[in-house]
Amino acid sequence: MINEGDRVLLIDPRGKRYLITARDREFHTDLGVLKLGELLEKDFGDVILTHKGEKFKIIKPNIRDMIDKMKRGPQIVHPKDAGIIVSYAGISQGDFIIEAGVGSGALTIFLANIIGPRGRIVGYEIREDFAELAWENIKWAGFDDRVEIKLKNIYEGIDEENVSHVILDLPQPENVVEHAVKALRPGGYFVAYTPCINQVSRLYEKLREFREHFMRPKTVEVLVREQEIKRDCLRPKTRMLAHTGYITFIRKL
Repeated sequence: MINEGDRVLLIDPRGKRYLITARDREFHTDLGVLKLGELLEKDFGDVILTHKGEKFKIIKPNIRDMIDKMKRGPQIVHPKDAGIIVSYAGISQGDFIIEAGVGSGALTIFLANIIGPRGRIVGYEIREDFAELAWENIKWAGFDDRVEIKLKNIYEGIDEENVSHVILDLPQPENVVEHAVKALRPGGYFVAYTPCINQVSRLYEKLREFREHFMRPKTVEVLVREQEIKRDCLRPKTRMLAHTGYITFIRKL
């Protein structure tokens, strides 16, 4: 049974999604008015009708729905890249992560869902407006129990020690390498997300100074091409989600 205050994803007959909070109020759409108080008598998987008789399917939202519907400011790390970061770095429940360049908080929310309530994320952000937006999104997603945002330039140092991973979305990740050596526990990952290849090149130059502390770095690019499936035509779609950034992984020895 859906309870008051629960997050609910409503899907209309066209497939349009609405992420709402279950409470006794009206919700207006172009297909009619929904009385959201009726949700409290239903379960996920049921339907709710507008005053025009249009059916909206009731679904329990997942983390992808939350990220899709959160408030946006700066460009986010795309889910295709976030998934590779989690997979290649082996991020799991209970990890302690330092993140810098928090932006709108999309990657923070994605990681917070993975590490669980026993994990911890400290996000470094130099812009107060970005920090405020990210914190608003993190609280909205329900992860303020495991995330802290601090207004500090990570280029000047990392306060924390014995951290599982350092994950950066910054223009000069090479400026954090020396700090990461001190902060990371053995086996932890330094991860840098960079849009341009010259940024990757600068990072590799810096890593040569600290090669005794790290395994050989690996840099990947993730491309996603959806397939067009029709009865008379099976082929790749002409448009694809191509370059968003290079992701470099370095593991501390």
